[in-house]
Parts: sequence; C-alpha cells; structure tokens
Amino acid sequence: MLGSAQMRFSYAESMCDPEHYLPLARACDSTGWSSFVVPDSVCYPRDSDSKYPYTPDGDRHFLEDRPFFDPFVLSAALGAVTTRLRFNTFVVKLPIRHPVLAAKSASSVACLTQNRFAFGVGSSPWPDDFRILGVPWRGRGKRMDEAIEIIRGLCRGGYFEFHGEHFDLEPIKICPTPSLPIPILIGGHSEAALRRAASLGDGWMHAGGDPEALAQYLLRLKELRREAGRADAPFEIHVISLDAYTLDGVRRLEEAGVTDLIVGFRDAYRGPDQPLQEKIDALRWYADEIISKTV
Repeated sequence: MLGSAQMRFSYAESMCDPEHYLPLARACDSTGWSSFVVPDSVCYPRDSDSKYPYTPDGDRHFLEDRPFFDPFVLSAALGAVTTRLRFNTFVVKLPIRHPVLAAKSASSVACLTQNRFAFGVGSSPWPDDFRILGVPWRGRGKRMDEAIEIIRGLCRGGYFEFHGEHFDLEPIKICPTPSLPIPILIGGHSEAALRRAASLGDGWMHAGGDPEALAQYLLRLKELRREAGRADAPFEIHVISLDAYTLDGVRRLEEAGVTDLIVGFRDAYRGPDQPLQEKIDALRWYADEIISKTV
C-alpha cells in the first residue's frame, strides 16, 4: 500500500455506540474503502484546565463519557471480521507509553491482521496524560523520537539494543514480528511534528482545520523532506478536508500530493450519534459516488 499513486480513502468513526464498529468495518471492507481510522484516548481527568487544540474554544468536554477502546484491541477485533481493510491509529499518544510495550502491541496487531496495520502516533496535547501515567512532560519530543527508533528496531525481528537519553535497552527481541515493516505515520501540525514526519516518519496525519493552513503544511513537508534527503522516498499524507466530498476536490488534493483522505459523516465532537444503518448508507453512498469514480 505504501507509495501507491492512487488516492485511498479512510473511514472515520469514533465516540460512538461500541456495537457499531464491527458492522461498519465489514461494510467498509466490502465497498472499496482502504482504511479505518482508530482513535486513542486513555482517560479523562475530573479536574483539568488543559485546552484541546482542535476545537475553536479549546473545550474538551465532548470527550467525557464517550467510549474509547484501546486502539490496539479495537484494530485487532476489526481485523478479525475483515479481509482487506487497513487500520490506522489516529493517533496513539506515543510518549506516554513505554516503547517496548508499544512495539509488542503494534507487532501483534500487524501479525494478526496480515500487515493491515499502520501506526499513527503523536504527542498528547495534554500534560494531564503525562502526569497521570508518571511520565515527564519535558523532553517528550526526544522521548518520542527514541520510541520510534526502538519500535522499528524491535518490529524488524531479531535482537535489538538501544542506548539513548531516555531509554536504555539491553539486547532483546519480541515475537511474533510482522513480515513487512509497519508504516509509522506522524500526526500533528506543529513545526516539530512536521519535521519529525519528514525525517523519521513513513507519512503524516493531518487533523483538519483551515484549508489555507493545510496548503502551507504540505509545502513545509515538501521542504523538510528535501532537507532530510527523503524527497523521493515513499511517503503517505493523510488529510481531512471538505474537498474530499467532491470529485473535483479529490483531484485537487491528489495534485497537491495527498495520498489518503480521512472521511467522516458526522461531527463527533459536538453532534449526537447516529443509527447504524444511517452510517452504513452514508459510507456506501460515498463508495459509489466518490471512491468508485476515482479508480
């Protein structure tokens, strides 16, 4: 899948009735969707003054009492009822997790799904997550860089050791490991996130927002990939955009270098859940009207 010239489409659903996930994944699997995005949220603190970066006012109350499965567990469950759909975490908060455990989880899912797993990772926007899990907030970027190197090393198979600023590993190995490398996709809009994606990632994941800002992110990614000597390496660009809902818009995004569109049909941040059949009807409509006409 990595490096395909044809636009791919990822279905986005989250914070919904847990019983919807399996039938939605089966419907996507049979109608031409490429991937299913799987979110990550560990816990919700009672007391917090943290602001969410992707809502206009920074409010995060939309998360309270919304069901979030562990992304590795959900990806494996969805993989068991599908045959071709890939599962992209969007995104796992990597610096709050120990990289050996993250590697074990990612490798297990990749093996169980026959390489239908991509590891989207980012740094949590909330100091609360770090405080609750006993991980320092300071140094999170370097910790994430080291974690990516460790995960790649362990998932290749064989013994791997690492000696860094934050992690020091004796020679160890995990088993099983996947037959293909797990794509590591970097999420985030900051300069640090873009630079990390360009230099370390197999792709970048966009979280939505202003179309003009997206254009600037894409230009900056191109510059940073060139600076890193990776301009010609396969690279996935996953984007949320209103352009995804028209054929002309899809073509514009493809011309801009986008490889994967993340598409949803409700505002999970503010809107209510929908009946399952409405969701299935919407994803099938999109498959008929957009996906089938881009092949």
